[in-house]
Amino acid sequence: MTRQIDRLEEQRTWAGLHSKVKHGVMAAKENMTVVDGRAYSETGRDISHLVDVVVKTTEKQARGLEVVDDLTALEKENGGFVFAFFKQSRTIEERFPSLTQQDVARLMYIGTFVAWKTGRLQSENGKAIINREKLEQLVEMSSKRFNELFRRYEAEDILRENVETGEIFVNPSVFFRGNMKDSGVDVSDLQYTRMFRQTVRDLYAKFKGRTLGQLALIYSVMPFINFNTNIVCYNPEETIEEMLRPMPLEKLAMVLEYANPGKLKRALNAVKVDDKPVFTYVTNAHDRRKQNIIVNPRVIYAGDGKGLGAITALFN
Repeated sequence: MTRQIDRLEEQRTWAGLHSKVKHGVMAAKENMTVVDGRAYSETGRDISHLVDVVVKTTEKQARGLEVVDDLTALEKENGGFVFAFFKQSRTIEERFPSLTQQDVARLMYIGTFVAWKTGRLQSENGKAIINREKLEQLVEMSSKRFNELFRRYEAEDILRENVETGEIFVNPSVFFRGNMKDSGVDVSDLQYTRMFRQTVRDLYAKFKGRTLGQLALIYSVMPFINFNTNIVCYNPEETIEEMLRPMPLEKLAMVLEYANPGKLKRALNAVKVDDKPVFTYVTNAHDRRKQNIIVNPRVIYAGDGKGLGAITALFN
């Protein structure tokens, strides 16, 4: 009864407000941000006294919000992400045959500087473009070797330079930031994953010179990673976990053209971020003689977040 009286009082108060005040309240509700149960306007002013903040969620919705929060936290902690495209179950080398492992590793790093929606290479402040001179400095190469690298990227239709403005654009079917519908290209025959920008940059700073090729392993295994579990497998598109067919180290070595599986395992073990492995191994529940290879979601992750907590725990 008390709630009904309060409600009637609210309705009378609303009816008595001037039309301009009503429009102001409606606009505030449309653009407000809720933090810890309090409402704030676009300018950051506390407007909790003007609007009623009510959270209505079912138990299922609440679990969904937890998943979104986990995924959002992953993105924020690792510097946001860029979409990396690939052909499922086909190696990067098949798609870009002229690129070396070092070229692929540098391409991952360059991809982290793709601007939102435009595909232009630019600095973090969003104002300064990254031209050829600046890009040469970023990848830390001599002018001769950099020019050779740039020509290979152009030949593979990865980079395009506007010689008049100095701007460099990345093919959106290779790396893209923004809403997928804004990419402007047909990617129906491609799959994609999130590649986390700061993590890749940290890895690039660590792997230089002769060890740079090891970083390319991350890009090389992308086409074989299951979206929700980050397990390297034969059927990465499978959505039912029990139906996954994990790819053993020996087979992965053959796919990546490593003559010695032991050499591949040493290379995988050497790739670490903040002293945590990028690749780890978990005993296969169906065959305890085999181990599943799992990739750290701090580097790449395409799932919806439902299994994120369990995967992350493996690397902590």
